Amino acid sequence: MLPDRGRFFLLAAAFLSGGAGAEVTVEVGEQTGLKTWEWRHDGISLRLVQRLPDQTRAYLLARGFTPRAADQVARGCLFGSMFRNDGGEPLDFDLDDWRVLHDGRESPMITRQRWEERLAEAQVSKAGRIAFNWSLMPTRQHFEPGDYNWGMTSYGLPPGSRFGLRLRITVGGKPLEALVEGLECAPEKLPEP
Repeated sequence: MLPDRGRFFLLAAAFLSGGAGAEVTVEVGEQTGLKTWEWRHDGISLRLVQRLPDQTRAYLLARGFTPRAADQVARGCLFGSMFRNDGGEPLDFDLDDWRVLHDGRESPMITRQRWEERLAEAQVSKAGRIAFNWSLMPTRQHFEPGDYNWGMTSYGLPPGSRFGLRLRITVGGKPLEALVEGLECAPEKLPEP
């Protein structure tokens, strides 16, 4: 579940990213200390909420993952994610077209299909793979105005890594590309207050 906006304070001012009219805000949960980034452009938004590796481990262990397989996934930088189309035109995206920018390299996200291959090799049960698959954001989606969806997204980076995310979306038949910079994978553990 994504956090309630009322429990956050603004960490950084909005700034332009990826073209005129786009902005990104960053918030930190007052109680959790987890960061949230929200990219917005003409009624379209993507909200990314850090997930601690322990949150993911617990979720997966409860679904029959072995400790080793749960740790493999948990250390892969997952975010709770919500994508909304409150704009006036339909849109489409394919997460296989989005790029993770880290240490001068560009790589694909770890989508449902990529996790399916990895988890089959790790001998995760079919039931566990199905449960995890359904918790991930679908790889390809079409959104009419007013549509939204949420799920986990995975970036394949170690805890604490900083990275950028290049989004590629088709809005009303026209390509839109944006860069969300300064994202941070949740650390293994949050510092004590």
